[in-house]
Amino acid sequence: MTAKTGIILAGLLGFFGVAAGAFGAHGLRDRVGPRELEIWHTGAHYQQLHAVVLLAVALWALTLSARGEPTGLHGVAMSLFVAGIAVFSGTLYAITLGGPRVLGAVTPLGGLCLLAGWLTIVVLGLRQVT
Repeated sequence: MTAKTGIILAGLLGFFGVAAGAFGAHGLRDRVGPRELEIWHTGAHYQQLHAVVLLAVALWALTLSARGEPTGLHGVAMSLFVAGIAVFSGTLYAITLGGPRVLGAVTPLGGLCLLAGWLTIVVLGLRQVT
């Protein structure tokens, strides 16, 4: 994934994360139970948090790219965060809206993508030349 794509996706995922949080607070509170609302808010929280991380990694990659340095592993991290948000938060939203509970078995795959994104940042940090 390129830095430009990462920045655009970070903006979109951040926007929709805030919208999801607002919808959960105002549009769902009288339609679902407290447990389902908690599930929804977990999805929105993780989406918003990782949209900010995605933006940071994309800006980091943009800076390196402007200096002619490689950014391939940054693209991997960004892709992992996007996939993680889509699967983790997406399945939580779907479950809350009445989707099949079997989606709960898929949710951890999104979490694994998010964890892998963080570990990729660790590797990037270890590779930094001081």
